Amino acid sequence: MARLLSVNVGLPREVQWNGKTVRTAVWKFPVKGRRMARKLNIDGDAQADLAGHGGEQRAVFVYQIESYHYWEHFLGRSDFSFGQFGENFTVEGLPDDEVCIGDRYRIGDAVFEVTQPRVTCYRVAIRMNEPRMPALLVEHRRPGFYSACCRKVKLLRVMTS
Repeated sequence: MARLLSVNVGLPREVQWNGKTVRTAVWKFPVKGRRMARKLNIDGDAQADLAGHGGEQRAVFVYQIESYHYWEHFLGRSDFSFGQFGENFTVEGLPDDEVCIGDRYRIGDAVFEVTQPRVTCYRVAIRMNEPRMPALLVEHRRPGFYSACCRKVKLLRVMTS
């Protein structure tokens, strides 16, 4: 059974990378309590590059805890925290190879529809401090996926066991 582990949000910031200043909102952090899911994002969240991220069809990015464990082993790391991959929802039990475009999931009163796989970009490499990360996400078939709010929604609450 699928389960929401964390709701993560973040605002754009400027970071130094390869001698350049990059504006990014890939740093997402868990929030407690309820957050309103809206047409373009979750309250407290934003995207820095609207040409490649965000919008109605990419309102919420979802990533699986099973992929966290995979990457910890593959990269030999143990320093991950919820939001590490820039996701808004960290979930359990929704693997990339089983989720299909058009699938709908309910979280409380909110309904989200899977719209497309994650479009990887270099910003995840910055966040992960791993230049190969965008290519690895695709190569290992663990990109995560975007979803859209399918209807007017109410409040979200993180479900814990």
